[in-house]
Parts: sequence; C-alpha cells; structure tokens
Amino acid sequence: MNHFQYQGNDLYCEQVAVRKIAEQVGTPFYLYSHATLSHHLATFTAAFASVPHLVCYSIKSNSNLAVLKTFVNGGAGFDIVSGGELFRAQQVGCDPRKIVYSGVGKTEQEIAAALEADILMFNVESTQELETINRVAGQLGKKAGIAIRVNPDVDPQTHPYISTGMKKAKFGINIARALEDYRHAAQLPHLEVIGVDCHIGSQLTKLSPFVDAIAKVRELVESLQQEGFAIRYLDLGGGLGITYKDEEPPSPADYAQAIIAATRGLNLTLIFEPGRVLTGNAGILVTKVLYVKHGEAKNFVIVDAAMNDLTRPTLYGSYQGIEAVERSTTGTMLADVVGPICESGDFLAQDREVPDFGQGDLVAVTSAGAYGFTMSSNYNSRCRVPEIMVKGDQILVVRERESFADLIRGEQIPAGL
Repeated sequence: MNHFQYQGNDLYCEQVAVRKIAEQVGTPFYLYSHATLSHHLATFTAAFASVPHLVCYSIKSNSNLAVLKTFVNGGAGFDIVSGGELFRAQQVGCDPRKIVYSGVGKTEQEIAAALEADILMFNVESTQELETINRVAGQLGKKAGIAIRVNPDVDPQTHPYISTGMKKAKFGINIARALEDYRHAAQLPHLEVIGVDCHIGSQLTKLSPFVDAIAKVRELVESLQQEGFAIRYLDLGGGLGITYKDEEPPSPADYAQAIIAATRGLNLTLIFEPGRVLTGNAGILVTKVLYVKHGEAKNFVIVDAAMNDLTRPTLYGSYQGIEAVERSTTGTMLADVVGPICESGDFLAQDREVPDFGQGDLVAVTSAGAYGFTMSSNYNSRCRVPEIMVKGDQILVVRERESFADLIRGEQIPAGL
C-alpha cells in the first residue's frame, strides 16, 4: 500500500495536496511519503518476526538522509556498496553492527574505513578481495567479519541488467568452488568467517527463484557447518519486486513464509537487503507539462523532467505510471511523455494512453521512490531536482534544488587558458 490517494480530483500525499507542494517548491521534484516508508519497513520486518533476522536496507535504491533516518528509527541497518554510502549511514546514526558491505570493487581505502567503523561483515566477491581485506585488516590490527557471496546460477527471471545470480554475472563466486574459497579464508589470520551471502537479482516477482537459490546455498551452509565453520549469518540479499504496472509480486508475508520454510533447521540469523520493495511505491516524481505537440506520426507531451532525473525508462525500458495530479478531465490521448534533453532516448513513457494533458498541467510519475534520484545526473547541465518528504500534514524539504553554482562547484579554469 502507499499513501498517495486522490481526494476528489486532487492527488494527495498523506494529508497534503501535491498541487500545494508544486506551488511551494516548483517542478520537477521527487516526493516521498514518510508513512509509506515506515509502513513498508514495519510490514517487512513483522513478516520475519518468528525467526532471528536483520533487515539491512539497500541504500543504493534511495540514499536520501531523511529516508535513511526513517529506516534507522524503524530499527533497520544498511546494505552499503561504497564508502559514500558508509558515510551516509554514519551520518544518520546507524548501528555499525547492522551494516553489511557488498559490491565487487571495494577499494583498500573503503575497506579500511569500514573496518574502522566496525561494521558487521563484508560480503566478499572474489578470492583477491579476501586477500585484500585480510591485508588491510592486518595493517589496522583488526579482524574482519566476512561472508562469501556465492553465485548459485539461478535465473531470477528479471531484466538482464539487474540479474546478478547467473554464471555470466560479475557478482559473487561460483557456488561450486565456494567451499575452496571458504577453506582459503579460514587460513587468513585477519578474517573471521561468519556468514554466507547470496543475492540473485532485483525486481523479482516470483518466489521460485528465491527458493531454488536457497536450496543450493543450504547445501553449502551444511557442508561448512560439518567442517566446523562457525557460520552465524545467512544473507539472502534483496530483490523482492513491486507493482509498476500489472506485476503481482509476492507479499512480504508470502515471501517470508517461503524463506522461513526453505531455511528451517539451519539455526542462523537471516539477513535481508530490501531496497525497492521499501521505497519504490513510497515516492513519485512530479513534473509539469511545458508543451503538447501533435505530430504526424505521434503526439508528444513535453514535460520539465527528463531522463537525467529518472533514467529507468531509458536505461531499462521500464514502465512508470503516468497520472494527472489534478483529474479535471476524463479524456485520454496516445502520446510519448518526453523531456527537454537533446536525446531521442529522453522519454518517461512511450506510446502510452495518458490523460489528455494541457500546457501547465501537473504530472505524477508513479513508483519512482527507488532508483530515481539516486541514478539522476546533471546531463545537459541540468540542475538536479529537490527531494520532498511529507509527514502527515508537514512538507519537509529533505534535499534542496541544485543551483547553477552547484553545477560548476569544484571546476576551475586554469591560469593561462
């Protein structure tokens, strides 16, 4: 569920009309519902109440500090993939023992910072990474908790760009050779082997890939336990999908039921890294119609948001809902919804039956709370948009709109040019 609902003809976020926010901050902007974020975390956490577990929200899906603080207040930890995400986690007061560090390319500086912060564990993705973490930990006089990310070669049945558990993926270590790497890790003096990690992809809408992956990982865990490894954590990653259009993903309760059944008897603390399922439908992108252009081949609704603000439709061919902020008309039109960027790939929707928008109308691009602002850029020297959070009847500016001065911060014209 989410807290974006129509009251009469006006779209509201919780108790505030979206139109009112647009009048206050201008367009375009991202808008998040605090109540939805809190509800989604509470629902996910409650689904696993019967087993030892830790929810480590995947920061990459939406890294705004206000969003992160909302989740920390709800008891969550974080899954991080960079030194910058570690910095953000520290800024909102996350318990470092609730932080896991994923990603294939951790630098020595990032590893050192995470060790100094005393995070729970690293999800290690290669043999050389094992050795690097061991060396850096030794230099710091520390011992690093690690899990090896195993690649179970399970098809997650999702977009290839967000499929991470197949043999051809850059992620993880092939599960067939994982036991060998665990034995190697046990010989490295500055590592403590405490877990097994597996993440097969994002936006999964079926339970079977999760269950199939766990069946393979379970065999590895049991082998490690038989060899005397003190495995305490099983990190199952994230990936649970949301509804963008007509998808019917499992509910957190159904997901939990399947996961709990598949891991029964392992006596481990389960770690989850939900991202999109917590934030995706908790946010929208609000934009304004600049022009409506009726062409010979098709119609175009030209808005002031663009592919630099929301890149998923261009990058993945993804569907994002297009709704009118004020439903004053019941008419529709077949059109592309496009932005001002000088690229043919600059679109938010193509060949879509959309409301019969007119110049100046406000448009809500739905399900934009995940992988929206975090993937935005300054392409075409466009200022990145503000992020707004509504909490009840409060309008909270949680990131200011960038200025032209922000665009050139850090740049210099060298003397003599």
